[in-house]
Amino acid sequence: MRSFSPLLSCLAPLVLGSLSLFAVSSVAVSSVSAQQVERPVQLIFDTDIGNDCDDVMAVGVIHSLQSRGECELLAVTITKDNPLAAAFTDALNTFYGRGEIPIGVCDSGVTPEKGKFNVLAEQKDGGRLRYEHDLRSGEDAPDAVDLLRRTLAGAEDHSIVIAQVGFSTNLANLLRSGPDEHSKLSGVDLVKQKVRLLSAMAGAFTKIPNNKGELYDHREYNVVKDLESAKYLAEHWPVPIVWSGFEIGLNLRYPHESIEKDFGYVEHHPVAEAYVLYNPPPHDRPTWDLTSVLHAVRPDRGYFDLSPPGQVTVDKDGLTTFEPADDGRDRYLILREEQKARATEALVHLTSQPPSK
Repeated sequence: MRSFSPLLSCLAPLVLGSLSLFAVSSVAVSSVSAQQVERPVQLIFDTDIGNDCDDVMAVGVIHSLQSRGECELLAVTITKDNPLAAAFTDALNTFYGRGEIPIGVCDSGVTPEKGKFNVLAEQKDGGRLRYEHDLRSGEDAPDAVDLLRRTLAGAEDHSIVIAQVGFSTNLANLLRSGPDEHSKLSGVDLVKQKVRLLSAMAGAFTKIPNNKGELYDHREYNVVKDLESAKYLAEHWPVPIVWSGFEIGLNLRYPHESIEKDFGYVEHHPVAEAYVLYNPPPHDRPTWDLTSVLHAVRPDRGYFDLSPPGQVTVDKDGLTTFEPADDGRDRYLILREEQKARATEALVHLTSQPPSK
């Protein structure tokens, strides 16, 4: 055996090196495999689409993120009580190749008017719908709370992220709901079991300058339009909330040049046309609703900072206040000056990204 020792001595480093390489390769493969099986964010989008064009741009952002494998839009629920809101939402989803996404509606009487751009759902060219879709009216859509309960009941525990960018109507009603055919749990318990985060565009957490440059306490639209629901949600929502206050979107303006130049890959684009109908260029629209979607799907990219934990309350006049607390449920987004350019660039790229083929 001693006669083989020189050969073994020569082979030993090679064998050890091969084993080391195998170990490193195994770790690398395991790491890649873990990345490959990482599940996209399971997303529900709750919107008052039709009251502002930022809801429409937020839908574009969601579909672009889904095309990138970063999220999966499970359902859309609507808090604008007009039948065309659901029809136009279906037209948007169909435009992006996902017309099968279920849509739920409310019966609240809040903002019942059509709005400036939901009429695009009925727009025809040469006798054909400009934007094809199957759901022609919200009157044919399921109730939002029923859709929410069905979607949550079918989800894995603590897997759902909800982006609420309209009124709190649907989510407050979800909390009030009782057991049904979808789940034996109450609404509160169902949320507690299935939802891990609510990303809400609501409230204001800094003073806002008025037209004279004077600072004032802003009572934000999404809160005051259904104040009772906003108060109820703030008091009873059982899992973490990240609030994107009015000041965030106000300081991230969507450049009108993108609307004019980035959507021309088709003759008619619903995002660009909704923007123009709502308030045409050269107006740069604030990105309120887009910011909640961006944080919901990409919370760790450094687009925003987060406040310390605390508790948000909504008073009888619609003013939102934040009280720090170590065990608090709530945080709110903070936008530093040096973050603005990168966040804006991300929103423009995602909003204008063409549908996947």
